[in-house]
Amino acid sequence: MWNDYPKRGQYRETPIPNELASSVRTLSYERDPDEPIVDVEPNSIYRWVKRAGERRYAATGDEGWTLLDVHDLRRTWGGHLLWNCGALPAVVMSWGGWEDWETFRSHYLGMMSPAAAEREREKISFVPGTVESDPGADQVFEPTVQSRSLY
Repeated sequence: MWNDYPKRGQYRETPIPNELASSVRTLSYERDPDEPIVDVEPNSIYRWVKRAGERRYAATGDEGWTLLDVHDLRRTWGGHLLWNCGALPAVVMSWGGWEDWETFRSHYLGMMSPAAAEREREKISFVPGTVESDPGADQVFEPTVQSRSLY
């Protein structure tokens, strides 16, 4: 996809769920490949996200939904790939268009889980000892408190 807003002129190719891919194929059937599939002003997308947050707030009473914005969608998508799918951070950065490692590290990766640190330690023959860890944890990264995610 060509991202016209807010990072004008950048091309991004990202993985999407099969169900979404099927919907995109259906919507784009017999269309010019250069035509956008969803042709709306960016402000419309901002309004859609704001309304979705308002509906979730009404349904749950969780005030956090009143703070939902489009940035949270990208952040949640990236966090899902990192925490739930185990994708490598460099790959997620490439797919999502993140360029600043320090910002990405600080806001998306959070703290390294003890279980992940132990797994990595075991791969290195010259590192002695073990680190106490939660045997049930299998995530590589644990979200930090400052990270807001819908997952």
